[in-house]
Amino acid sequence: MERHELLTALHARLHPRNYLEIGIDTGVSMALSKVPSIGIDPAFTVVSEIDCDVQLVRATSDDYFRHNNPTERFGGDPLDLAFIDGMHLAEFALRDFIYVEAYATRTSVVVFDDMLPRNVTEAARDRQTVAWTGDVFKVTHVLQRLRPDLVVLEVDTQPTGTVVVLLPDARSTTLAEHYNAIEAAMVADTDPQDVPEHVLRRTRAVDPQRLMECGWWETLVAERQGRVPAGSLARELAAQDWTALRSGSALAEQAPYAFQR
Repeated sequence: MERHELLTALHARLHPRNYLEIGIDTGVSMALSKVPSIGIDPAFTVVSEIDCDVQLVRATSDDYFRHNNPTERFGGDPLDLAFIDGMHLAEFALRDFIYVEAYATRTSVVVFDDMLPRNVTEAARDRQTVAWTGDVFKVTHVLQRLRPDLVVLEVDTQPTGTVVVLLPDARSTTLAEHYNAIEAAMVADTDPQDVPEHVLRRTRAVDPQRLMECGWWETLVAERQGRVPAGSLARELAAQDWTALRSGSALAEQAPYAFQR
């Protein structure tokens, strides 16, 4: 499954009330949205037809969130679906998540692009290739280590992988409080980057088709709509056998997806 096919499936399963995207570029992914949307990018050149109520903001995410509250445009509703595909450096991607999570709720879904580089050169902080992930793969480890309350799923999408984050918590200050230390560690690494073998081989990544077939997506929507009690989604996610969602050799390796209920 290609990354835009995953986004298409998420729009269809989640029925989001709104959508926010960081890194519009040519507008291909923004064109998938049919709901009120915000797109943030300092240098976008949209060539795709966008058929939704959209606000395109020519600014960096730092500048946008410094002066704007995206929920104001959405009638006070928290962000339902967000796609982070901005600057391909780990510290920028982490800041983008911190910004987005501040306006999220436990039924929000956040997707990162370019999280599974195919080789070390593609993961360089100093761009050397046409297809470039940079070192944003580091964000996965940071979230899993510092935020065990989150579900952080590497997803085996083409060409350069994605990460889906579930159960965000706008009340959490952990990442912001530790940001300076995290950033210092991230930028201290020099090229070539030390990319974990499990990232390059995608041995912890779940199959996107199996992921989208999970029944708890329906619980997520029902909880957002108030049709099931708060916490229902978290309980179903806690019971999910993530190894069963992996493909190929990934099934043989146990990965740490534990989180707090």
